[in-house]
Amino acid sequence: MKDIVTFDEHLDQRYGKIGTEKRTNFEIKAKSFAIGEILRAARKESNMTQEELARKTGTQKSFISRIENGHSDIQLSTLYRLVEIGFGKRVNLTIG
Repeated sequence: MKDIVTFDEHLDQRYGKIGTEKRTNFEIKAKSFAIGEILRAARKESNMTQEELARKTGTQKSFISRIENGHSDIQLSTLYRLVEIGFGKRVNLTIG
């Protein structure tokens, strides 16, 4: 195992270079996890249970749980509904 200097080198070694199928799958799962963590923090900051958020946004508690645990692909429209209707906040999307 060569000496790893940066986190990017670690990811390259473990999941392959950017653009490979294995690396893309890893990055998608990592982003799903991060979105779930952000939503969980926003829900807790709003002093809401998963059930309350689900009821407010017309979804199921189990769906909220899957999102928060990074086990569900979330459509952009659903993300907007959860954040804007559920929390009364705005989503800003940046592509870079």
